Parts: sequence; C-alpha cells; structure tokens
Amino acid sequence: MQTRQRIVLAMLFLGSATTAAAVQPVGRGAPEPPPSAAIVGSEGKGMHAGAGVPDWAKPIAAARDGAVPAGISPLPVDIFSTKDFYQDRAQWFDARYYRCNSPVGLEQIWGAYEVPLIGNDPPRTAAWGYCDRDYPRSGIVSPYGFRSAKAHYEAMLADVRRRGGPTRHKAASLPDWSGQYNRDKTKTATWYYGASLQIPTYLSLLTPEYQKRFVQQMYHYSGSSSPQWPGQYCWPEGFMRRFAQYGGARINLVVTPDLVMDLRNAAKTLVTQIHVGSQFNERGVVPRLGADVPQWFGETIGFWDGEVLVTWTSNIQGWISHGGAEYSSRLQTIEFYSARKDKAGKLLGIRHEAVLYDEESLVDPVRIVQNWSRIGRLNEHDPLPILECVPHIFPIKGVATPVTPGTHFDYMLPDTYGRPWAQIWEQFHEAGMQRPLEEDIFSFPDAPTAAQ
Repeated sequence: MQTRQRIVLAMLFLGSATTAAAVQPVGRGAPEPPPSAAIVGSEGKGMHAGAGVPDWAKPIAAARDGAVPAGISPLPVDIFSTKDFYQDRAQWFDARYYRCNSPVGLEQIWGAYEVPLIGNDPPRTAAWGYCDRDYPRSGIVSPYGFRSAKAHYEAMLADVRRRGGPTRHKAASLPDWSGQYNRDKTKTATWYYGASLQIPTYLSLLTPEYQKRFVQQMYHYSGSSSPQWPGQYCWPEGFMRRFAQYGGARINLVVTPDLVMDLRNAAKTLVTQIHVGSQFNERGVVPRLGADVPQWFGETIGFWDGEVLVTWTSNIQGWISHGGAEYSSRLQTIEFYSARKDKAGKLLGIRHEAVLYDEESLVDPVRIVQNWSRIGRLNEHDPLPILECVPHIFPIKGVATPVTPGTHFDYMLPDTYGRPWAQIWEQFHEAGMQRPLEEDIFSFPDAPTAAQ
C-alpha cells in the first residue's frame, strides 16, 4: 500500500512539474543580472546619487592629484594627454588609457556633478579609477538568445497564444499599477548608469564605428573638456534618456485597457505610449505605427501575459545619452513590466526589464533591469510637471556658453539629425587630428582590463 501511495505521489509530482514547465514563459524570466560590488570610479560625490554634496559623500578614486595607483604602470600617452585619440586605437582596449575611469567617471571628472577630480594641473593631475574593478560583460548581454526584437516579440506572442492568451484586460481586471514611482538611482543599480564598468568592457559591446564614436565622446568629456550634452542646449533628450541615472527617475504610470502611458522627466518630459493589442506596419525601414519617420521616443506596441506587460518599441531616432554610447535609428527594444509585491501581495513597485537590439551599434543585444518603488497614487504628492526647456546656453565657438537675454552673438545652427555634438567637436576641438572615414572598419584585439 505504501509503495502504491509513493507511486501515486510521484506521478502527481511529475504532473505538477510538467505543468509548471509547460507554463514557463518563452523569452523572459531569466535570472537577475549579477549585482555590482562597487563602482569603478572616479566619482567626486562618491556614492551620493542626488543633487548637492552631503557631508558623508566622499570622493571615490584610486589615486588623485598626479599620483598613480600602486602596482599600475601608466601608459606614456592616455586620453588626457593625447594629441590625437584616433591614432591611439591600439590602446583603446587598455583600461589605463582612460586611467581606469568608468564612462561616468570621465563625464564628471571636470566637475559636471559638482565635485571635480581633474586636479589643479591637468592632465597630469586627473584622477584614476580602480583598475581591478569591472562589471562582467556576461551580465550585460541578453540571456534570451534572440538576434532581433521582431523574433523575440513574435516568439513570446506565439507562446502566450499557445497558453490561451494574450490576456484581454477590461478596466476591472487591469493590474492596479496606475501611480507614481521612483526608480532606483543607486550607482550600482545597473551597468547602464555607467559607474560600474570599465570603458573597454563597454567598447566590447559596440561595433567598430560606434567604438570610435564612444572614444570620441570619452575624449571630449575628459581630454578636451568640451561635453556637448543635449539637455544643456534644449536639444531632444532621446529614447535612452529614460534609462539614464540622472533624469527620468520619477515616473507616472497610467494604465488603461488600450493604452499605457509611461511619463518621466529630464530636461524635457519623456513619454512612452504603449498601444496594447496593436500591430506594427512592417513595410518601412523599421516596424512602425505611424508615418515612416523616426520618433524621438519611438513607437510601442504590447500585450498582457496575465499581469506582465510585454512591449516592443521601434522607429526610434538615433541619438546619445548621459554616460552611454550613441545608438542608431535601428534601435529596438523588448521590455517587460511586472509587479514587485511583498509576502502579503501588496504592490511595492515595478520591475522593468529591457532588451536592446541595434544591429548598427551593438554586436550583441544587451539587457537593462531596473526597479521602481511605488510612492503613491496619481493624485497624491506633487503632480509630475510637464517640462519645456528654455534655451539659454549655446555652443558658441564649440563651448557651452550661457547667454543673457538681449545679447547678440554669432551662432551656427548644427544639423540636429547629423550628430550635432560630433559636428561641434570636429570643427572646434579636433584640429590636426586624422579622423578616419565613417565607413572604415577597425578590429580590436582583446586586452586585459589593466596591464600591470
């Protein structure tokens, strides 16, 4: 009798296991990315991620004011002292070329985030990050095995249809997600914030042309001290700004059966409109909903798989973002919105996962996972302001210059759709450099994070 009971119990267990395996969704649910143990540096405000400099916020750097970290042999020429970074491509994959700074470490080293670490005699005194710190590339690339957003979305849609979906929510059955949220801005929260990884690791994600563009960006953050941030000029913020550490951290989510609105702020208001149940027109250059013209925030369709919202965004205008590499108008994303709940089932926030596909800029699809904390309903606390950026800073002779009302000045309007930051850099800050042609293809050997 006992043997028979064991057999019955075993059959029930196997049946349950088979059922659980059968409902495991395709294309999502991968393990969390590995946590980041520490930031690479340098960071003038240490781990503080907000405005101002509290007393506890101490700079993080491996060496400052002309010193070199113990055990590290500096290169004869690096990104601070080079006369032509284009000609240094053999060193681009050596972390010492950037003094082991992270992308954000270089972005802020002249004081963009209030505390400079450039020293009083740059380039000699520019700070170093930690050469023995990095984030694994394997924790950045997508774990899902698809090579395009279309293939990823269609596989998930076919899977949910086999399980009787997609879920057709009415107003009464929609997840009660409408509300206000704050995104985790901790510097180690995601690799995309740019503080946890070495620049060579970032370069390994990019195609040769976009490697060149990223090094150009890093040089003008550091060596030439001439960053051209879109927000300072009231240029468009672009699609990827919603993932950046600064800007887009306060979110209003509005959920209806037909349309989900993801609203955020940076220098301007960032808007994602998720058209639930819609289909893309695929007769153009990239899949789209409206006219065959790229949109700053793309166009998004989606479906519900129970209480998980799955989206596909396409038709994005290529642009740039703080601490991140340029992306092309081929960029498309697959995103998942799912609830974060406590043991009693109370909604704590949203887990937002995005997989980025960009055949022009990325050699592999990459993944960004971010957590939001719910702070209230839509009618609680302060309303989300709808921001309009009023320009008062202009790139005059290649330098971001504040201009007072009534001032007359000479100004050349750059081509907004032709990498305006690069136009300014190349005209005013790259005299004498031998810039490769756009179509040149370079190959870069693998190199250690920091040669000792």
